[in-house]
Amino acid sequence: MKRLALTLLFACCAIALTAQEPFHVKYQGDRPTISDFANALFSAPDDDEEGEMDESFNAIKYAWTQHRKGLPLDEGTTLTVDQKNGFICYESRYEKELVRIEMCYWNESDQKHKLIAYNVSCFSDGKYSAGQFDGLYFYRYDNAKKEMNWYDAPGFEVEYGTEDGAWVYYDLPRSGKDITVNYSYDNGKIKKNTLKWDGRRFSF
Repeated sequence: MKRLALTLLFACCAIALTAQEPFHVKYQGDRPTISDFANALFSAPDDDEEGEMDESFNAIKYAWTQHRKGLPLDEGTTLTVDQKNGFICYESRYEKELVRIEMCYWNESDQKHKLIAYNVSCFSDGKYSAGQFDGLYFYRYDNAKKEMNWYDAPGFEVEYGTEDGAWVYYDLPRSGKDITVNYSYDNGKIKKNTLKWDGRRFSF
């Protein structure tokens, strides 16, 4: 029942994200970087007046603001920004708990768009522990319009649980182009699969 309830919650969060307005991406030079996409995402107006819609998003948004200002991050927090590989990783540790948020992007084969991924995973004592706001989300950037919009997972459906009782979470690539799919079972067993990128969509 808990697994079903969280799966439904993840789905509701995804539906809520579809209502977002396009993000205008500002950049200097010939093309935007992963930092430019992060700036667009984390600088967007917050429609949640109570500030409680997504605690993990608020946390990385705050860390990103500190990073841009050259200020130290909170204790237990790290932020890796790999401009060359187009990858960002935020981690926040408290006792045995870990929240990991990743961002990366792919150039599409039509040379007119880029695909951006935003991924949240939570762990407890080294094992995956599904958090309230866990999920893998996508945006698509239009080179001509300089805007990124919410986008359905290209070529596959994002899943968070399987019929044989596994939790599902994802790892974005820091190097390479493929996404790792992890199937975590309550007995500690983990199976892995790979979503391969072909320049337009993913497939197993």
